[in-house]
Amino acid sequence: MSILKVARMGHPVLRTTTKAVPQPEIAGVPVQALITSMIETMIEYNGVGLSAPQVHEGLRIFVAQMVTEDEEDEQGEEKAGESSAAESDVIVIINPEITAVGRHIVEDWEGCLSIPDLRGRVPRHRDIKVRAFDRQGQRVEIEATGYMARVLQHETDHLDGVLFLDRMKSLKSLSFIDEYVKRHAGKD
Repeated sequence: MSILKVARMGHPVLRTTTKAVPQPEIAGVPVQALITSMIETMIEYNGVGLSAPQVHEGLRIFVAQMVTEDEEDEQGEEKAGESSAAESDVIVIINPEITAVGRHIVEDWEGCLSIPDLRGRVPRHRDIKVRAFDRQGQRVEIEATGYMARVLQHETDHLDGVLFLDRMKSLKSLSFIDEYVKRHAGKD
């Protein structure tokens, strides 16, 4: 397919609530082509997730690299936004509905392809359930914890016009990537 242009903070598409994709349209060529291009774009830019609004599409779709807790521990640098995703490691989420499981909130570092070169500490639910459609238009329910839960919440926020900066309690932790790597990476 093709590598898509990623919208950067300030573009109005990132602040717009997206439209649900009707289930019968999921299998159609336009939606499938968009999904393939989103996966290729996420991999090209070393992202761990990418939402449709980030590529100028107002649809409730995102793609994300599946990360297990074991992989998260082994690849601490992924928290800095680096990824080595392969298409086989990517999930497609369409029309997500997130439910928090429990009340445990964890603050950790996040970055975003639409806010390049910046990282900040964001509070998120540690454990969640996501109900959605997959790429084949089948209903799926995913339980996620830790870093994977964070990624799914971050990408779902994009579908509602919310950026990670909006979720930060304080901007005091906001850092450029090089400062984050020098002073914070691997210390949490």
